[in-house]
Amino acid sequence: MPLHTFVRFEPLTGKGQQLRQELKLLLEPTRAEPGCIRIHLYEALRDPLVFYIHSEWVDEAAFDAHPKLPHMTRFLSLVSELVTHPVKGIRTKQIG
Repeated sequence: MPLHTFVRFEPLTGKGQQLRQELKLLLEPTRAEPGCIRIHLYEALRDPLVFYIHSEWVDEAAFDAHPKLPHMTRFLSLVSELVTHPVKGIRTKQIG
């Protein structure tokens, strides 16, 4: 059964554009990962400096491997300087 993840990113004051660019840099290498079914980046309409990533993975093992890859280790090493809260991926399964 596929795994769906959601992550919310709220940038620190003045860091919104840098965070947007860093998040965009994750999309293509993540899409190339063998366990990634899809990944999309979203920006809130009413609070435009809040970003969300939704991704779908073949299974939890594929998602567990994701943060160990070079594009993610790079991102995870710098993201704490850009956001108001620690990065936390919420693992979900689709209902119905």
